[in-house]
Amino acid sequence: MVNWRSGDILTITGGQLRAARAFLRWTAQEVADASRIGVATVRRAELQDGPLGITVANAEAIKRALEAAGVEFTNGGEPGVKLRRKDPA
Repeated sequence: MVNWRSGDILTITGGQLRAARAFLRWTAQEVADASRIGVATVRRAELQDGPLGITVANAEAIKRALEAAGVEFTNGGEPGVKLRRKDPA
């Protein structure tokens, strides 16, 4: 289980992970592949309603992969997920 402390990576919840995956229309396997972690880890993380119940290293890998694909995690009083606007070419 991740012990989130001040200064750790942004707390991502299972709900945010599910929403991010839905925005991208990615399967759990695609998240796992992009994060270079096991699909069982992704599925286990998605079951949590609160902070991800996985190691900090795996949470960071998931966060980096989803952000590289265009997801932005928002926190504060109302945690959420949004897609970054694509710059016109």
